[in-house]
Amino acid sequence: MHDRIAHDLGVAIVGGRYQPGDILPGEERYSAEQGVSRTAYREAVRVLSAKGLVYSRTKSGTRITDRLRWNMLDLDVLAWMFEAGPTAEFLRDIFELRIVVEPAAAQFAALRRDGQDISRMGHALEEMRRFGLQTAEGRAADQSFHRLILHATRNESLITLATSVTAVVAWTTRFARDERKESRDPMPDHDAVFDAIMRGEGEEARLKMLALIRNASTDAGML
Repeated sequence: MHDRIAHDLGVAIVGGRYQPGDILPGEERYSAEQGVSRTAYREAVRVLSAKGLVYSRTKSGTRITDRLRWNMLDLDVLAWMFEAGPTAEFLRDIFELRIVVEPAAAQFAALRRDGQDISRMGHALEEMRRFGLQTAEGRAADQSFHRLILHATRNESLITLATSVTAVVAWTTRFARDERKESRDPMPDHDAVFDAIMRGEGEEARLKMLALIRNASTDAGML
């Protein structure tokens, strides 16, 4: 039950129904209005607090924090942002994050990958080509490809970003498909990145990944 409450409040917060500094409904009022237990409400508030969305003070209630304190890379927060309807600024921010991380990751992967990395990346692209991004299987393969690149860097700090970065890839791809109805074939961009990594061409891999992200940004309406 607390998961549903956290979801509903989370979407309301990131969607702008509550602004930074606003006070959430108290547990007694919310519980009565929504027909949920006060214990479930308190647990939901703890979840939101852990994600940086709210803070509680004795006798002053639970308030919405400033956006800069939100954990934007938290998987739930990402999902809530897209469910609420991402703003142009949010889309810009996450594509800029990809531009900072993924081209460098592709460069390092080209220099450090091994045969198993190449085999797994190739299989992911085969699955993408087979199923297409219109299917859950194709989108999962796309996520796998980007995750495998991060793992091939052999950089533990970059690898820790893999879950969040691949979630961003998935959500932006879904947004472009659902909202923009884009039909551009993404495979040439992915093939170009893979080819450069396979040949060990670090700078080329960096540039090809940068081109891939910029094209994805255009697909999502970010000109």
